[in-house]
Amino acid sequence: MTRTYTRRAVLGQSLAVLPALAAARPKGTLVDTHIHIFSPDLKRFPYHANAVYRPPARPLEGYLEFVKQAGIDHTVIVHAEPYQDDHRLLEHCFRHEPSPGFFKGTCLFDPIAPDTPARMEAITRSNPGRIVALRIHETHERGTPSSTSGAIRDRDLRDPRIKNVWRKARELKLAIQFHFIPCYAPQIYDLAAEFQDVPVILDHLGRPGQGAPEEYPGVLRLAKLPRTYIKLCAVSSASKQKFPYRDVKPIVRRAFDAFGPDRFIWGGLGMDMKAFEQSVTMFEEFFDFTSEGNRAKIRGLNAMKLYGFRN
Repeated sequence: MTRTYTRRAVLGQSLAVLPALAAARPKGTLVDTHIHIFSPDLKRFPYHANAVYRPPARPLEGYLEFVKQAGIDHTVIVHAEPYQDDHRLLEHCFRHEPSPGFFKGTCLFDPIAPDTPARMEAITRSNPGRIVALRIHETHERGTPSSTSGAIRDRDLRDPRIKNVWRKARELKLAIQFHFIPCYAPQIYDLAAEFQDVPVILDHLGRPGQGAPEEYPGVLRLAKLPRTYIKLCAVSSASKQKFPYRDVKPIVRRAFDAFGPDRFIWGGLGMDMKAFEQSVTMFEEFFDFTSEGNRAKIRGLNAMKLYGFRN
């Protein structure tokens, strides 16, 4: 989407919407790097038998109206676990985007399955320029066994077969995106250090609210690897307070000091204007210590480069 398109979308809104938008939307490029879409049409887009949760609908149609109101320039759809390795809804979103190239997305395949590299290639070739990462979930409690089947999550990161997907990601120029808790940061580091040319994206600030405090420095240590990025998203999971979750601000500052302004991205901007305004308010408070130029990078410029969006 071009900047001209965004201005037209904003100007086309009703007078009732404009005051809220003017107060909420920051200047510059705005990319939401983390949203889930859930279809109400369970016949056409059913939840998988191995779904680990079954959320209420978040329809694409409602999201398309919202991005016009909010003036969002691009979005990364994070393919959600309820669909497991069935990507039909993601591909449907690609076909019904508000402007050419508006959406990109992640994929989900079993990282230890022998056919996963071939499946990564197939979905990437079928959707040229759209698939940006393979997402891996590693959230089981420390000391509990890794899974070997069933829902695609909590596989052993030390399994040698994991490296096959990193090799394929390198070949396809995809990132590896981790939804994880801090105790697994050392295992992620070992893989990322071996494949330093593969971008690594750390969701939800690396889940600092889960696990022991002494484990979080392992997340920050990943910043030593030059192609590792951290994402501000799902802030409430790290907080013991209500909005605007001010107890998370020191963690954001630690992450910023480690990763810097060029490897920080932002996601989870909302599905409606109320949530969007809260997200913007929280963002501006969290990053009030740094320059407007650095905030502009985190709001969208870094994501434009990382994911290969065009203006």
